[in-house]
Amino acid sequence: MAAAPAAAGSGVGRGRRAAATVAAWGGWGGRPRPGNILLQLRQGQLTGRGLVRAVQFTETFLTERDKQSKWSGIPQLLLKLYATSHLHSDFIECQNILKEISPLLSMEAMAFVTEERKLTQETTYPNTYIFDLFGGVDLLVEILMRPTISIRGQKLKISDEMSKDCLSILYNTCVCTEGVTKRLAEKNDFVIFLFTLMTSKKTFLQTATLIEDILGVKKEMIRLDEVPNLSSLVSNFDQQQLANFCRILAVTISEMDTGNDDKHTLLAKNAQQKKSLSLGPSAAEINQAALLSIPGFVERLCKLATRKVSESTGTASFLQELEEWYTWLDNALVLDALMRVANEESEHNQGASEENGLPHTSPRTQLPQSMKIMHEIMYKLEVLYVLCVLLMGRQRNQVHRMIAEFKLIPGLNNLFDKLIWRKHSASALVLHGHNQNCDCSPDITLKIQFLRLLQSFSDHHENKYLLLNNQELNELSAISLKANIPEVEAVLNTDRSLVCDGKRGLLTRLLQVMKKEPAESSFRFWQARAVESFLRGTTSYADQMFLLKRGLLEHILYCIVDSECKSRDVLQSYFDLLGELMKFNVDAFKRFNKYINTDAKFQVFLKQINSSLVDSNMLVRCVTLSLDRFENQVDMKVAEVLSECRLLAYISQVPTQMSFLFRLINIIHVQTLTQENVSCLNTSLVILMLARRKERLPLYLRLLQRMEHSKKYPGFLLNNFHNLLRFWQQHYLHKDKDSTCLENSSCISFSYWKETVSILLNPDRQSPSALVSYIEEPYMDIDRDFTEE
Repeated sequence: MAAAPAAAGSGVGRGRRAAATVAAWGGWGGRPRPGNILLQLRQGQLTGRGLVRAVQFTETFLTERDKQSKWSGIPQLLLKLYATSHLHSDFIECQNILKEISPLLSMEAMAFVTEERKLTQETTYPNTYIFDLFGGVDLLVEILMRPTISIRGQKLKISDEMSKDCLSILYNTCVCTEGVTKRLAEKNDFVIFLFTLMTSKKTFLQTATLIEDILGVKKEMIRLDEVPNLSSLVSNFDQQQLANFCRILAVTISEMDTGNDDKHTLLAKNAQQKKSLSLGPSAAEINQAALLSIPGFVERLCKLATRKVSESTGTASFLQELEEWYTWLDNALVLDALMRVANEESEHNQGASEENGLPHTSPRTQLPQSMKIMHEIMYKLEVLYVLCVLLMGRQRNQVHRMIAEFKLIPGLNNLFDKLIWRKHSASALVLHGHNQNCDCSPDITLKIQFLRLLQSFSDHHENKYLLLNNQELNELSAISLKANIPEVEAVLNTDRSLVCDGKRGLLTRLLQVMKKEPAESSFRFWQARAVESFLRGTTSYADQMFLLKRGLLEHILYCIVDSECKSRDVLQSYFDLLGELMKFNVDAFKRFNKYINTDAKFQVFLKQINSSLVDSNMLVRCVTLSLDRFENQVDMKVAEVLSECRLLAYISQVPTQMSFLFRLINIIHVQTLTQENVSCLNTSLVILMLARRKERLPLYLRLLQRMEHSKKYPGFLLNNFHNLLRFWQQHYLHKDKDSTCLENSSCISFSYWKETVSILLNPDRQSPSALVSYIEEPYMDIDRDFTEE
């Protein structure tokens, strides 16, 4: 039989109590019919009027009704709980009742999360549903918040043990009964109060888990500066508590609704930005600032992130925490998996001990190394996420300085082989319902989070050279010296005491695992993004040669051409990386031509480029820019590459450039522009800017007009391009936009970008470089409003 509908709607106020006698029925015209009780309670829960709590029934009636409905005695227990939880109670009897209620709900919740739901289907109404319907949730909130009430100047107190029972019951009810978590989230004073319960180690884990669930459904982000004594609270956490607290921080410092950020239209983002500017800093930004103001906060996170397994919590305290986790159902499956690993290793060790005639110890006293490792991995996941978000926030430079000072990068480098990119054991932890290669696996998630952190750390920041060791920094200097070019200033300014130690730096280690990654691996995208971020910014010949000498270009071409990669995300990341690696670099084009040494290979490469210009346009842009620079250089080496390289010869043809230009403009529209595809607009502008330099801009516009006519849609392309350029002006000329990215990626001054756009948008139909000169009057449509449709 199906379970009852889940409870939902707003809860009643904490002070609401109806009379605890049969007289309470008078308002509803006498004693209700048994069949209507749950319906009336449900209506009362939604409206706040009528039947809302167990105290409105007599114990005799509830006992009689329970025989028919199999409510497990929960309403009667709630009736007793009301009677024993008044303000002047000593709460001893109250705690005993809670201990009776708790197992009735916890077994049901355990069955619920492990998908063994037959247990919950034996009765018409699950215990958690009945508990909530008869007012149990609101009563426990009242009991927990008793310490906020003062009687004669003295605040009431309840024991940690009782708080723990209340939290456990509330969490189990949230797990099984839809709507309860949302109702709790609406009680802002209760949510803030929960933070104060984390001061006790006895209730910390239960409180943290409940807060995490509540914040996950809360419509408005909580402000950490409203939490009483936040700095003192966090500073007093031990490292284990701080790592668990990061699970909560992950919800409070990330901008809401940022999933699939690249898919949100720029129109919507710009509108949101304007709104945000008028409202001031967001709650997430306020929360980030609040955390960064806590003395030693970032330093402690760095220590957690770089802590070795041997330095982590001892066996006794870890086993105690595992027992705590067993109570908390979001970790129950983790515990189950960990204990399975423990038993496997114990059986293995026991067999070995018997063969050798040695005594063996139980897994309860001998903590397997795999459990220690998984424990540390799950901590580091949360810590790395928080650091990554802080690195992308408003205080980025401040966080960068602290992360460098506290040696996060060399610490992660030392953990790379043994923890972050360790080899999977035969008994590697796999969560219930998942497999070892699933992105939800802690091992997989840690790797992705690590790569995201590297990407954020390296992106357009001179601290990226901390990813190298001293020997590798010397290699960069030698490359510059040999090429007779100035050393990169950021390399000269790098504090050598903060770089990686050991034989290889973190970037080199990443390249090694990247080249060994299987073709179908989900890591390829993130690895390419992390390495590309190292190259992003002002083009550095030394940086490019450092990576070229390690076979990166050949690896990328193998993946694009020989493995014929099908993943669009991976292809886009590889094309972007290839573009940054080859831009303006003659040696890179020579290596490209050496690898793509047959027409067959070159055709496969072109097929991959042309299959999706959204993915490959950054490479097209880099090759176009490189061609322009090479054609203006007088150098035998450059001349040789120009005469031999298939790719440069292909891009140099005007029909090829026009084909790219036509498709780049055609695949985007103002209403569909996103952070992901706006690069198509900028690549089309690069092609036209270079044409303008050669005084060929009118020719290119005339050819676009002819291509329109050949498609039997005169005006459709140029009208669209006109609208895109108008949007470009609104978007990039806004005072808060950073134009240096466009300058760095193209080596074309931003003033030239602006001038070219202005020339193209010139309303004078007599101008040979104005778009309107090539749109016939009947097809003119250039004044559309940019509104989100």
